Amino acid sequence: PRHRVMDSRKSAGAVMASDTILIFDFGSQFGQLIARRVRELNVYCQIVRHDLSAERVKAINPKGIIFSGGPASVYEPGAPQCDPAIFDLGIPVLGICYGMQLACRALGGEVGGSSHTREYGRAALTVTEAEPLFRGVPTQSTVWMSHGDQVQVAGDQFRPIAVTADCPNAAVRHASRSIYGLQFHPEVLHTEHGSAVLANFLRDVCGCSGQW
Repeated sequence: PRHRVMDSRKSAGAVMASDTILIFDFGSQFGQLIARRVRELNVYCQIVRHDLSAERVKAINPKGIIFSGGPASVYEPGAPQCDPAIFDLGIPVLGICYGMQLACRALGGEVGGSSHTREYGRAALTVTEAEPLFRGVPTQSTVWMSHGDQVQVAGDQFRPIAVTADCPNAAVRHASRSIYGLQFHPEVLHTEHGSAVLANFLRDVCGCSGQW
């Protein structure tokens, strides 16, 4: 019946309105892939400009925010930045690669060129702290790295929750806010448990229902 179709559309619209994830685009070649992975987990998302204002984000009222990677160095003049007021909205944030470096630098960490070697390809990740982000993920797993810079000093606000041989801050969490950073790429298939990490962020951290 026609009224049932309309009811289902209203229901779908309500899920989208309540479970939106915003993906901030910092120029990553994987931006669309991040969106695809989120949607595969039955969560509605939108890719938005990296400089979307905190006022606009507040008006959209997303359940969570994902910062994509990107080819720039966060400390270079003219490198894409976000509105720092976003971190004060109380909305969970997951920074991936460049996005992680941006969040950490904005909140007191130090970012620079790797003191070892540029990591590109598979790396062995060791989870060092039990976190909602790694629920159901083995302590040892393989992840995909693609970076020259990295968070060298997490500062007082962040603590490392996973490491690799060349990256002591392969994953971090803010001490008092729901802000996470991953130096590796959970959206690519080369990361063994990337979908689980994303699912944990969407459902356990952001509280998305996964019904879209």
